[in-house]
Amino acid sequence: MKIYITIAAALFTLASAAQEAAMPAAGGQDSTQAAPLAAQAAGAQAEIDPATASAEELWQAGNTAYSAGDYTRAAELYTAITDKGLYSAPLYYNLANALFKSGETGGAILYYNRALHLSPGDEDIRHNLEYAERSTKDKIEEIPEFFLVSWAKKVRSTMSCTAWTVISLLLFAATLASCLVYLLSQRIAMRKAGFYGMAAALLLCIATTLMAWSERNMLVERNEAVVMSSSLSVKSSPDKSATDLFVLHEGTVVTIGSTVDGWAEVRIADGNKGWVETERIERI
Repeated sequence: MKIYITIAAALFTLASAAQEAAMPAAGGQDSTQAAPLAAQAAGAQAEIDPATASAEELWQAGNTAYSAGDYTRAAELYTAITDKGLYSAPLYYNLANALFKSGETGGAILYYNRALHLSPGDEDIRHNLEYAERSTKDKIEEIPEFFLVSWAKKVRSTMSCTAWTVISLLLFAATLASCLVYLLSQRIAMRKAGFYGMAAALLLCIATTLMAWSERNMLVERNEAVVMSSSLSVKSSPDKSATDLFVLHEGTVVTIGSTVDGWAEVRIADGNKGWVETERIERI
């Protein structure tokens, strides 16, 4: 992935302004008051050239446009920041909110997912993603998973790959320390404590390492994608003349398998799969 955003501190400081104006959660009312800000926003935006403006200027202009209710313009300004190769969870989150309020459900779900990958423990992102997913046309029943698999995925999603890695390293250090206590202590009680502490820390270290490895694979492989077209026919083979198997709609998340000559084999949550043109979907 691209380098981390160099002005992360500024983005995180300014993020609250746009997040307060996020979509109304669970039927609540939007806090945006468009009228008093409309004239001010129009004047500020007129001076912004996305090609030459700095990321911080684009961020401020995007927040102003969002607060004024100009969601299309806000999305354009946030997108201009991503075009500079910069990204962060607050940026993706605000862009997703602007896209959703502009009626671009597919783009909103795409960027909510990207934000969630960067900040998996953020409940606001998760809530708005679920809110957006409820507005999609396709209601697909997922294949039930073994409860331990579902539980492990939920636990993994509470923290980022970096956080899991740090925890695993701390547990590895605790394992070594307990091992030294076991080997060097002369008292039986201390040796027992060192042995059991070493065993517990080692097991937890292995578990957190697996969590970090799994989270990293999800980020690196990027094998999930979002349907960006309003309607997409899934084919039986990578050929436009092939049989239509079923139809997907904007915002549906699919898992990508093999790819060939501009086509990708995709699988949906209920296990059905087929081929679609890669230009009609976008990887998370």
